[in-house]
Amino acid sequence: MRIAELSRISGVPAATIKFYVREGLLPPGVRTHHNQAEYSGDHVGRLRLIRALVDIGGLSVGAAKELLAVLDGGSVSARDAIGHVLYALGGRRSPVGDEQRETAAGDVAQLLNRRGWHIDETSPARGTLVEVCAALRLLGHADVVAAMDDYATACEAIAATDLALVGKKSGLERMTETAIVGTILGDTVLSALRRLAQEHLSATLLPPSAGR
Repeated sequence: MRIAELSRISGVPAATIKFYVREGLLPPGVRTHHNQAEYSGDHVGRLRLIRALVDIGGLSVGAAKELLAVLDGGSVSARDAIGHVLYALGGRRSPVGDEQRETAAGDVAQLLNRRGWHIDETSPARGTLVEVCAALRLLGHADVVAAMDDYATACEAIAATDLALVGKKSGLERMTETAIVGTILGDTVLSALRRLAQEHLSATLLPPSAGR
């Protein structure tokens, strides 16, 4: 198919497709003339994967390129693929002082020790959790920090489901893709499910407004 047909089927504008090719996210088509190329169904699938990572998963183009390179390499284990995902996502910084951050780092270290989780000091997710705990304390919500074990228990069960799904896939490439896509889009799934659960449970667990 020509690029116009690829754009129609995938729903991705031709200019964006050309950008993905230039950036190395999408393999180029087979050149038929000096200014024409043919694309296949593989390009459609790849575009859908790119858009899922960028549009739904919220990855930057650079992070998506890095993870797609891992997938294209074909020699990385599913375990290492998950590691690439977790570190490619990076961390977040919050406007807190050193004192709050030091206290929060202690909160997180104690949590990890209680759970028996072996997490590298350089883990972006660990750094993000420190920043979140620091911000919570600064805002006067230390009770949320105190409830972190409950969140961790739920997340450990979710992670076990994630890894079980990866382990069921046949072939290294499919396992690696599942590890990448499941981790990125799984974050969006969990966020949506959490909000739905809050909407459902708030009707029975929270008092009605004064006007009712």
